[in-house]
Amino acid sequence: MSNLPDWARALGEPLFTCRIRSTPDDFVVTERLVIEFSGEGEHDWLWVEKRGANTAWVADQLAKHAGVSSRDVGYAGLKDRHAITKQWFSVRRPSGDGTDWSSFAAEGVEVSEQHRNHRKLKRGAHRGNTFQIALRGEDVDGLDEQLNERLLRIAEGGVPNYFGEQRFGREAGNIELGRAVLAGKRFPRNKRSIGISALRSLEFNDELSTRVVDGTWNQILVDDTANLDGSGSVFAVDELTAELEQRCNELDIHPCGTLPALDKIGVKAAHRPLRMRVGEIGWQRKDDAFWLEFQLPKGSFATTVLRELVRY
Repeated sequence: MSNLPDWARALGEPLFTCRIRSTPDDFVVTERLVIEFSGEGEHDWLWVEKRGANTAWVADQLAKHAGVSSRDVGYAGLKDRHAITKQWFSVRRPSGDGTDWSSFAAEGVEVSEQHRNHRKLKRGAHRGNTFQIALRGEDVDGLDEQLNERLLRIAEGGVPNYFGEQRFGREAGNIELGRAVLAGKRFPRNKRSIGISALRSLEFNDELSTRVVDGTWNQILVDDTANLDGSGSVFAVDELTAELEQRCNELDIHPCGTLPALDKIGVKAAHRPLRMRVGEIGWQRKDDAFWLEFQLPKGSFATTVLRELVRY
């Protein structure tokens, strides 16, 4: 991703250079979503494991099999293509008889669980994701202690909440797409959205990098907007108090950066936490790889954690 800036790291230089995603089996993502199924209703909820397939394509295959529109398929979030991912989909039942999912077939996709529910699965309904990632390198011997120390710092203090490189597309092409949108060029809605998101994400990452260099990415400042951990709730910081500082140190609240407004096309400003909590982080050695496991809140990127550890 040489077309992107090398945004500042909070924890120092990467410990070693490694390979990730050597095969889909090296990058496993499991969605975390708590739901009580009604047992009836017009939607089938499916627990799907996919390998080497993107979420939107899987949704299209499910819709085709059920004989419904792709708009009738719901999922909580987009998951990595070059990985094994496990996530929920909902599909509207075309009739009271429902759909025979035992006969569903699509390359790299398996439906392993099915429930009936009253409502469609909405975007952002999940709590987050669990990641299991293999870091494969040639010179990893003797690094166990350093890795332990770095992971402890991440567990205690989080990491800068950068948007990952996948937000910007191959060779950062989504940024140019966004600039073309602002210049007035017309695109389909989904491409337009991708370009706009990339532009705003670039500005957010630049702002966050400046705060990392200043050493304030994990501190609440006067006139900041603060985010309540694990929620979309934000509030203005008009006065800095000892209580707010303590809550920030305990990762209960985080300072926010800005996803800028694009007035020309009617996009309003929004806020995103500058810091990301990393939960249940640990590792083990298997053969020639370090295997990491950790949990992230929705909207966060595993590669943002990895860049504080390794170059890949």
